[in-house]
Amino acid sequence: MIERVRDFLKEPAIDGLDPDSSEFTAAHRAVLRNKALVRRLFGGFYRSCRQIDLEYFGATEGRRLEIGSGSSFCQELYPDVLTSDLKVLPFVDFAARAEQLPFADNTLRAIYGINVFHHLPDPRAFLREASRVLAPGGGVVLIDPFHGPLAQVLFTRLTASEGFEMDAPRWENDGIAGPMSNANQALSYIVFTRDRTIFEREFPELRIVRSSPHTHLLYLLSGGVNFRQLVPDWCGGLLVAAERVLSPLNGLLALQQTIVLQKVADSGPR
Repeated sequence: MIERVRDFLKEPAIDGLDPDSSEFTAAHRAVLRNKALVRRLFGGFYRSCRQIDLEYFGATEGRRLEIGSGSSFCQELYPDVLTSDLKVLPFVDFAARAEQLPFADNTLRAIYGINVFHHLPDPRAFLREASRVLAPGGGVVLIDPFHGPLAQVLFTRLTASEGFEMDAPRWENDGIAGPMSNANQALSYIVFTRDRTIFEREFPELRIVRSSPHTHLLYLLSGGVNFRQLVPDWCGGLLVAAERVLSPLNGLLALQQTIVLQKVADSGPR
């Protein structure tokens, strides 16, 4: 039954494509351009990254980088953001792994990652690299799947190529077959909530300065980049307004969360 529902809801533009292929990424980019509600959703994510950047990272010097950009249009809104992806793509500035960035120490102001963290096979390697390239006072803005009741129900059932294993014993996922497939959507919960004490012990120079759940109706009814849109475009403003009204219930309803890490100037001995 769940498989039939999943097949019905699947976005036709990506149906049958290998999720690890460049064609899949290009199809996602077309979905972002053609579905007004999805473009509104992701535009909100990009603006939130910039607002958080300005609020928390202050006068920190350095470039801004988006990792796992793929189909992103962040650069259309903020041309100063460098875009990168694991794959070589014509609409991305350069190819690089998030765990091996081509920047000198202390040269980046901010790193943005939208639905990227849970795809990383070695999150510790990324966190070490982020700590290396970020200037003191700068930081990382991650938007990733939340772990509330509604998120658990949906993410464990609707996404065939990605799991949601809150009890995974390790951060690392040795079974990942490619950049998109077999990811664990519960990874941000595992690292920053369940194992927060471990994170703080291993990365004292990266402080969690914000962790907030958000977004449910717009994400769900727009279909995101992987599923069909379930309401007409004119509902966008109503959905955003409804989310504001329902925000006290974000702990139950949210499908996404924002986690902000800030590099401190002096964290003491490692």
